[in-house]
Amino acid sequence: MSKRLYDLVAKVLNVPADLINDDSGPESIENWSSFKGYVLLYELESEFKVKFTIDEAMDVKKVADIKRHLANHGITL
Repeated sequence: MSKRLYDLVAKVLNVPADLINDDSGPESIENWSSFKGYVLLYELESEFKVKFTIDEAMDVKKVADIKRHLANHGITL
């Protein structure tokens, strides 16, 4: 199931999926701008049928954080 998340992140950031892992974030993915971060959150909410709080959105620093917040919403990856 992580592949589903990695593929979505790769699509939004327009990078190859094999570049995405739990440690991927704005520091390691050049295309991960603040705007694309918001687009990513929107796509995640649509794909996984969840609604992130402002605190959750501001806490995302890497893909592992996304997984943690999805788990908090009952999504198992």
